[in-house]
Amino acid sequence: MKTIRTLGLAALLVVGTAAPASASGLGEVRVLAHFDRAAGQAAESIALEPGGGVVIGMIPARQVVRVAPDGAVAVLTTMPLPPGGGGTTPVVGDPVVTGVARADSGTVYFLYSSGQGGLTGIWQLPRSGAPRLVVPLPADTMPNALVIDGPRKRFLVTDSAGGRIWQAPLGGGRATVWSADPTLAPNGFFGANGMKVHDGAVWASNSDRGTIVRIPVTRDGGSGRAEVRATGLAGIDDFDFTGRGDEILAAINQANELVRVNANGTHDILLDAGDGMQGTTAVAVRGDRVYVTNGANLAGDDPTLMLARLRR
Repeated sequence: MKTIRTLGLAALLVVGTAAPASASGLGEVRVLAHFDRAAGQAAESIALEPGGGVVIGMIPARQVVRVAPDGAVAVLTTMPLPPGGGGTTPVVGDPVVTGVARADSGTVYFLYSSGQGGLTGIWQLPRSGAPRLVVPLPADTMPNALVIDGPRKRFLVTDSAGGRIWQAPLGGGRATVWSADPTLAPNGFFGANGMKVHDGAVWASNSDRGTIVRIPVTRDGGSGRAEVRATGLAGIDDFDFTGRGDEILAAINQANELVRVNANGTHDILLDAGDGMQGTTAVAVRGDRVYVTNGANLAGDDPTLMLARLRR
């Protein structure tokens, strides 16, 4: 395993804006796994598993892979090309596997975007046998982030092309638009991208607009009035909460950065290209462990899964 760099709070004063004394920092940063960029393994998303393993969606390899705690990589499935070979996926062209999620039962779900009906949507990966489509989505969508909203027994999916968040029953079936607020809309490329459910609201990033948006969940499970909580994050991809209130760690794909977004909306850089960030795509936090994927899709050629320790 390659050690990249260890960052403490003092180092943050060098690589970014001075942080509040109470803010979280990172240490023990290292590469847990390298992926095969030549085979299309651009790491895109992270679902945490018990025991320290993770499941990752790979674009454009159209794969779901599992990374064991020791860094060993196993391909769980490779999705077939659509009839005609693809090329019709909104925005990106090629068919891609994007968001992944893991239910409490251990079942893994993932998103496949192909630009064709009958293939685009939420897929279930059974413990044995081939994946099956459980929630079809329209061919003109670009499903990106997948979240399981357990208390309401539903899936939530961001649509980067349409600037929407879809919802669907956890048992599978028809999807409906949960929110099409203008704050989710793209501005030339990708709109709504990463997403988390946190503190009574759905939070989503908008890559084109460089924002993080908070949408309250109403008493009946619907969407309330959206509020922009952070700006100046051009190229933001996925993100996660640190467990310290509304403090966020966010992947900035275009700038090859991992940033901390403070509760007041300000942000500072924790890791950058000098620390091994290459097309940073996703973040997942569990306790004091921080998992970060680098897709190397816009810069570099070394897609990785990195692991760091959250210092409070």
